[in-house]
Amino acid sequence: MLRAQREVNSAFTTHIQEDGLLYLTASSLSVPSLAHGFSTRLGGVSTGPYAQLNLGITRPDERAAVRENYHRFCAAIGADVTSLVMTHQVHEDTIRQATRADVLDDLLDPLDYQADGLLTNQPGLCLTIYYADCIPVLLYDPVHRAIAAVHSGWRGTSLGIAPQAVAKMTALYGSDPGDILAAIGPGIGPCCFETHDDVPSAMVQRLGEDILSHCVPLAHGKFSVDLKGIIHWQLTQAGLADGHVDTLSLCTACHPELYWSHRKMGDQRGNHAAMLQLLP
Repeated sequence: MLRAQREVNSAFTTHIQEDGLLYLTASSLSVPSLAHGFSTRLGGVSTGPYAQLNLGITRPDERAAVRENYHRFCAAIGADVTSLVMTHQVHEDTIRQATRADVLDDLLDPLDYQADGLLTNQPGLCLTIYYADCIPVLLYDPVHRAIAAVHSGWRGTSLGIAPQAVAKMTALYGSDPGDILAAIGPGIGPCCFETHDDVPSAMVQRLGEDILSHCVPLAHGKFSVDLKGIIHWQLTQAGLADGHVDTLSLCTACHPELYWSHRKMGDQRGNHAAMLQLLP
C-alpha cells in the first residue's frame, strides 16, 4: 500500500510504500494504459554497497536479493515482473525493437545482445533500462500505443539516442513526434557533471553550437554540462512539443541517500532501473 506521496515538482511525484520502497513517476505517463517508474536505492533487501534496491543484474550482489528487489519494484509500479525486456548497455546508440522473444526465462540470465535503448508496440512487454548518473528517458505515443526507453549518458547524448528513438517510433509505428510524451528522469545534473573540454567539444562536433548554452565554462579549463537540458533540446528539435517533455531536475550525484552515483561511487554501487510497460 502507498503510505505517502510528495510532489518533486509539477511533473514528477515521489511514492513511498509501506515497506520503505521509494520511486518516482512522471505525470505525463501516469495514465491507465501504462505502468512506469524510476527507482531509487530505497526499499530493497540488498546489503553493503548495493543497499538497498539494487536492480543491476551484472553487479556482484546476491542473486536472491536482486530477484526480490525486482519483485518489489515491479509490484510497486504495477509492472509484470515475468515480462521484462532488459538492456546490456554499452554507451552507444543501438535501439532494439523488443519482442516477446526477448523476455528471459530467468530475469537474471545474461543477455545475448547489446543495446542502450528499447522500443515496442506490444502490450505486456516491460522495457527496462538502467542508470546511476546517466539519464533515463521514457517515451510514449498515446495515439499509436508505442513506447520507448533509452539510456543517455554523454556519449549516447552526443550520438542522439533520444531523438533516434523518436525517429524509430515514427518509422516503425507511424508515430507523429507531436503526439509523443517524454519523461527525462533522475540523473547527474550540471551542478556535478564537471568535465574537461573533450565532452563539450565532442558534443559540438556532432550536435552543433546550439548546445553550447548547456556547457558552461568553469575555472581551470573545465565545463559544467547539462545533459538533461541537451536531451530536452534534442527532443524538441525532433518534433516533440516543449510541453510534452517532463524533466526532473534532481541530481543523482547530489543525493547519495536516494541514489547511487557512478561519478561519486565508482563501481562499488548498485544500479537503478526505469521501466515502462504498455498494459494489455
